[in-house]
Amino acid sequence: MRSTADTARLLLLCAALVFTAPVSHALTDVEVRAAAAEVARDPNLGGTHKEKRLRLRPDDPKPDAQSEKPGVLQWLKNLVAWISETGRLIVWACGAVLVALLVVGLRRWALVRGDALPAPDAEIPTHVQGLDIRAESLPDAIGAAAAQLWQQGRHRAALSLLYRGALSRLVHLHAVAVRGSSTEAECVQLARDRVDAQRSDFFARLVGVWQLAVYGDRLPTGETVAQLCGAFDTLWPGGTGASA
Repeated sequence: MRSTADTARLLLLCAALVFTAPVSHALTDVEVRAAAAEVARDPNLGGTHKEKRLRLRPDDPKPDAQSEKPGVLQWLKNLVAWISETGRLIVWACGAVLVALLVVGLRRWALVRGDALPAPDAEIPTHVQGLDIRAESLPDAIGAAAAQLWQQGRHRAALSLLYRGALSRLVHLHAVAVRGSSTEAECVQLARDRVDAQRSDFFARLVGVWQLAVYGDRLPTGETVAQLCGAFDTLWPGGTGASA
């Protein structure tokens, strides 16, 4: 294959032959056709040459500068979506924790306060730790009757009457949820949760005197017993069952 330079030299040679040849020696048709054929065989001059050009149509989208960084935009979108989803999860988790704390708190409150509330169908005990607390087993004026027993020298019977009478009043008048197996300490706590401070304080003092006499073999003074008997009939008047 001839180069472009060779082709140019061939054309110059043909031109020189045409224009420099003596007039007496004119080029024949055969020589002209031979020269034309030589030129036609050159691939750079002869034949058909096709060119392809890429042109943008008016409706073709122009290159966007932001499209050069699709990875950064997609990362930002993913980050925003993750933050949004994580925020919802955090809100649901906090709500679940608050509900759990509320349930635990209510359960603990029910365990602590439940004993102070009378069960609707709970059976009212007739005896507590073997002591008869039935209303019919007690005199009307319990304080006065206990004072009389004390003066007769029946000290334990007097204290027992005061304790039994107080339990009976708490159960029947104030609906304190005392059970047959309740201890003295449990009865004191139940009374504090259910009745007013004046009656609960009196009951706690009476229980302390009762425990010292029964378990510690330490009898109170006559003055102390007289105060307990008078306070009992003031707080729970005999025969009326009044709680005021």
